[in-house]
Amino acid sequence: MTIAYISSADCGRHDTGWGHPEHVGRLVAIPRALREHAELMMRIQHVEARHATPDELALAHEPRYIEQVRQLVANGGGRLDADTVASEGSWDAATAGAGAVLDAIDFAFGDGPRRSFCAVRPPGHHALRDAAMGFCLFGNVAVGAHYARRQHGIQNVLIVDWDVHHGNGTQALVEHEHDVHFVSMHQWPWYPGTGAAEDRGPHRNVWNVPMRASLPSTVYVDALKSAIDAATTGFTPDLVMISAGFDSLKGDPLGAFTLEYEDFEDLTRFVVERAESWCGGRVVSALEGGYAPERLAVACVRHMGALE
Repeated sequence: MTIAYISSADCGRHDTGWGHPEHVGRLVAIPRALREHAELMMRIQHVEARHATPDELALAHEPRYIEQVRQLVANGGGRLDADTVASEGSWDAATAGAGAVLDAIDFAFGDGPRRSFCAVRPPGHHALRDAAMGFCLFGNVAVGAHYARRQHGIQNVLIVDWDVHHGNGTQALVEHEHDVHFVSMHQWPWYPGTGAAEDRGPHRNVWNVPMRASLPSTVYVDALKSAIDAATTGFTPDLVMISAGFDSLKGDPLGAFTLEYEDFEDLTRFVVERAESWCGGRVVSALEGGYAPERLAVACVRHMGALE
């Protein structure tokens, strides 16, 4: 099966500086790694992402916050929180990041590939309804979940987040929709300090899986698979979305999980197999964290191969 590899040159315009963990080198490394896999490249449809509109972003974010980001960028950029900066190119980058996910959803429910990987930045899973947080401006995956339900008339969405940090923003943006189930496996205790196991959301549609650092990788893989099974007991997704954070790789400077490339292949195949039985194999994956660029790039390539 052909999968879509959706990216945008504009994502490189989000200039955080080379000293910031979330720098443009993260994205540059991915096509470089992909060029070493000629057969996979031939089976991938490379798509330049469109830009999400303010109205589309407002499916998950307050319009006044969206305008705040736009104005800050128009005035040359600045700091949105202690970790999150914006430059003069950040509006185009952030709207392309969200737009890539919307493109992937349109493909999945139209005539395009049913599965996509969105290589985008800035990441999105910490962004709140009315505030930036943790390198994130807009909640790419959360915006996508709301868009899929509105634009394509579906009901049930499953979001799986394997970033080493809890997807607090995604949870906040979807937990009031009882037909959106959110699973997050993350290091605990760790930034941002949320994601306790007992936090199930107001509709008990959240499955948080806090895990200690430095456990054998199989422990993490088994825990996430079990949580996905729990989240889909009596619940059949019409679409599966992945917040693909590769800072859960062993050796990442911002985490202490021990996952290796083959673990992400295993998890990806697990999700794809389930999605084939649930929803015709519709899976939309979007890049979140991952701060060792060369290892991140290899993980992304292996992930794409397993999405096929």
